[in-house]
Amino acid sequence: MIKRIFDLMLSFAFIFVLIIPSIFIAILIRLTSSGDILYWSKRVGKNNIIFKMPKFRTMKINTPQLATHLLINSSDAITPFGNFLRKYSLDEIPQLWSILKGDMSFVGPRPALFNQYDLIALRSAKGIHKLLPGLSGWAQINGRDDLEIEAKVTKDIEYLERQSFLFDLQIIWLTILKVIKKDGVSH
Repeated sequence: MIKRIFDLMLSFAFIFVLIIPSIFIAILIRLTSSGDILYWSKRVGKNNIIFKMPKFRTMKINTPQLATHLLINSSDAITPFGNFLRKYSLDEIPQLWSILKGDMSFVGPRPALFNQYDLIALRSAKGIHKLLPGLSGWAQINGRDDLEIEAKVTKDIEYLERQSFLFDLQIIWLTILKVIKKDGVSH
């Protein structure tokens, strides 16, 4: 219950602070590429229930729904403004909506794409699927895009075993530092 109240309070605070920058981001997306401003990605939530997670669109329209590292030429699929949004994790701002709805939390395992079957199966086998996915997580700050699936799941298990309000605060703080440094972003 404390985690949910914290998620709601922090979401409203971030929305208040980020509303003006979000408007500018939306305008820049519209001016630099065709297609919708938001991209609604099918993700795996708590108990493996699929939900639609919004992100500012960083990929060109008609890009296959795959993890970016699986695309043949991911740099060709990214919009002109998309690299900037990804480097600073600004594409993640609309996920505050998913946190408000209760589909996500600020901290938890990053939600897998609906078609990342190997990650979903491994998480399910280890009980991680019972956790609410997060905007950031222990695996995110310990490798982000650079972690292989088994390493991600190992970090997710560590989070499952260590989860607490103080640990979540530590992860949020470390996430902020990682984003500022652009640490671990490969796409």
